[in-house]
Amino acid sequence: MQATVPFVHGLIDAQASAWLEAMRSAAPDLDFRFLSDVSAQERKEVEVAVVANPEPATLAELPKLKWVQSLWAGVDRILREMPDPSVQIVRLIDPQLGETMAEAVLAWTLYLHRDMPRYAALQRDRLWVQHDLPTAAERSVGLLGLGHLGQSAADRLKKNGFTVQGWSRSAKQFPGVATFAGADGLAEIARTSDILVVLLPSTPQTRGLLGHGFFADMKPGASLINFARGDILVQDALTAGLEARRVDHAVLDVFMVEPLPETDLLWSNPNVTILPHISAPTNKRSASAVVARNLTTYFTDRRMPVPVSRDAGY
Repeated sequence: MQATVPFVHGLIDAQASAWLEAMRSAAPDLDFRFLSDVSAQERKEVEVAVVANPEPATLAELPKLKWVQSLWAGVDRILREMPDPSVQIVRLIDPQLGETMAEAVLAWTLYLHRDMPRYAALQRDRLWVQHDLPTAAERSVGLLGLGHLGQSAADRLKKNGFTVQGWSRSAKQFPGVATFAGADGLAEIARTSDILVVLLPSTPQTRGLLGHGFFADMKPGASLINFARGDILVQDALTAGLEARRVDHAVLDVFMVEPLPETDLLWSNPNVTILPHISAPTNKRSASAVVARNLTTYFTDRRMPVPVSRDAGY
């Protein structure tokens, strides 16, 4: 008899159906179904669910639930709001996600390195002006976060000639990357980076980390890319840094409220590039293969993947 695995989500119907089909194709021996298609009696026996932007309270409808497999790498909301703290949370660790994020980091680093925002402004004003271009080696890129995504991004940037340095909460060593840690290290990487890329998880320790003090420490004229979570960055502090021209430009892909409200002043700030949370979309095929492997292993020999640490937040 196939194990029933509910798919609990907050996606639009077309997205949810595409994910369900991808998981069924990757693991035909498992019975993936939308939670609405799982009977009340069947819900009493469910041990594992797959989730994507769920309302965490909905999971209380599964009394024997032991763990959930997220389709995303970020699990901050479900970690905070899970009704039963004994339920383990497994975030998606997909090698393809690291490659996709590394590609995005390189693309938008090049966007800033090659002064694309400045040339777009010159085009609007019909001005033909050329500016000096430093080499990639003369441009220091600081990565905030040296986990799987940060290390993939560092590799891609190094291969393209950039000088790369990185920061993490605790000390790490990474070949070819100058590394910093702790509060003093955060201030140092802010002072010495031309472009800062945020790849940190949202945890109690990182929320609000990039505030007025951080932007005061930043190298004048440096730029920022936030591909992490909106709550890591204090928006008022960024706005003040932009207005004072201490920060040259910000590329923002994540926000406290998504979609970003039409009334938000960031939309009209000429020194901000807004992206609709597209830096590293999860690949359905590769992610479904990871989910299939994790669930098949569990139902075969009862071994679940390493869960998220509730203390660390990742």
